[in-house]
Amino acid sequence: MRGPTARRPTARWRLAGRVRVGFGARRASTRTTVPRVETDIVVVVTTTDSADAAHELAKSAVSARLAACAQVIGPMTSVYWWNGAVDEAREWRVECKTTINRAADLRDHLRGVHSYDVPEIICLPVVDGGDSYLAWVRDNVR
Repeated sequence: MRGPTARRPTARWRLAGRVRVGFGARRASTRTTVPRVETDIVVVVTTTDSADAAHELAKSAVSARLAACAQVIGPMTSVYWWNGAVDEAREWRVECKTTINRAADLRDHLRGVHSYDVPEIICLPVVDGGDSYLAWVRDNVR
């Protein structure tokens, strides 16, 4: 049993060195830095208002060879500011894997077939991954 002067467990992240100090640890015994790895692979993300619409966005991106693959995730609840008020909606998320060289074409494609006036289309970097998977993505969006 712990006494009244015992320290409470805390979780801390040392962001600069990307070292996690776990629960109850007083200091890291070894300092490890994760090397910055960059790839040319990105994940382009969008959301839409139905499972059918999300599946169509995913299929159209892959069929056009702008994405090697796409996952549909949902439903989820989105909370956002729209037309001067907080709004809430049920949405599905589509995550498309592609290369940075194809990302602008994929963005334009999604914007062209999307049902929203202002669709969320964001591009997230993939900093590391399995070599064979990353090569597969590259080969399938050429």
